[in-house]
Amino acid sequence: MTTPTEPDNDDTPTVEIPATPAEPGVIYQADVTQPTVMASDDTALWPSTCHRCQGVIDGDGYCTQCGARAQSLRNHYELAGGDWVGGVCDIGLLHRRNEDALAIQASPVADERAVLVVCDGVTTSQDADVASLAGARAACLSLWQASPQGLAGIDQSRTAALAQALRQAVQAANEAVVAATDPDSPNPASATFAAALIQEGQAYWANLGDSRVYWFPDAGEPVLLSCDHSLAQAQIAEGVTRQAAEASALAHTITKWLGRDAVDLEPAVGQWPLAADGWLMVCSDGLWNYASEPTALAAVLAAVTPETGTAPLQVAQGLVDWANRQGGHDNITVALARCTGPDPEATTEPSSAA
Repeated sequence: MTTPTEPDNDDTPTVEIPATPAEPGVIYQADVTQPTVMASDDTALWPSTCHRCQGVIDGDGYCTQCGARAQSLRNHYELAGGDWVGGVCDIGLLHRRNEDALAIQASPVADERAVLVVCDGVTTSQDADVASLAGARAACLSLWQASPQGLAGIDQSRTAALAQALRQAVQAANEAVVAATDPDSPNPASATFAAALIQEGQAYWANLGDSRVYWFPDAGEPVLLSCDHSLAQAQIAEGVTRQAAEASALAHTITKWLGRDAVDLEPAVGQWPLAADGWLMVCSDGLWNYASEPTALAAVLAAVTPETGTAPLQVAQGLVDWANRQGGHDNITVALARCTGPDPEATTEPSSAA
């Protein structure tokens, strides 16, 4: 992730998510992603067995049988919510540490309720790996515990209440990022934010920066739901093609972000009806860098699923593997929910929440 700018105007464990929220301040009962042990490679937490040969991993992170270096649980971890929600957060091939972060919570009943959050730490900021993880966890907890209903029987009121819950999740994420930052740092941690809440047959989303939310129906046109806060998006708004804008040197310079020096925490928010079978995806630019257009990324998804099946965790891993085959130039995070709808032919336009 590029430095923000002020706006012009294996053996990796799968963590099963409990159906009910954990105690305040803790999202996952079996969480292996505690930021206190993940500030740097020197404090990495290693799995117990080798992802290659199942040998024992020693205290230095190497297999005592084949000598392979283990993957830090901060550098690559997987989260699953029942059998319909899952995600993978991976360091990629070229970065020294994983500054992406993922948090998921889901009900055991498919399509009932789920929260997916992705934060991408800005590489040039201090402690971005710790702060992004704290922000993702705080936002996920905030959204999971929120139960906004609005005025009974009035859809517009409910939509407005859920949009406000998303804004509150952004605030919770920002407070967590700031709390995880050295108050004396001249270069405080900053991160992007993207989140989706599935509830009552609808997807409600919010974002800051250039982590994204996509909808990929099994039949029909895929849609990029979120709107980047970046210089590339500003160029697109002025008529530059997406391909040209995203190829520019400053394409990934973001204009909104989480962090102590954030100048605007108002997210883009919106709503999408889940009226057909398909995939809801929240991801970092480590994935979409290689296939930005919804149709291009949908083609990648379609190519991956024959090999992985439709289990979200395996599909997410397949997409991460694909991004690494393209070069793995950035950290890669993919969160997926497999959604079912009553009408596979349903089409609609994305809408913004109030």
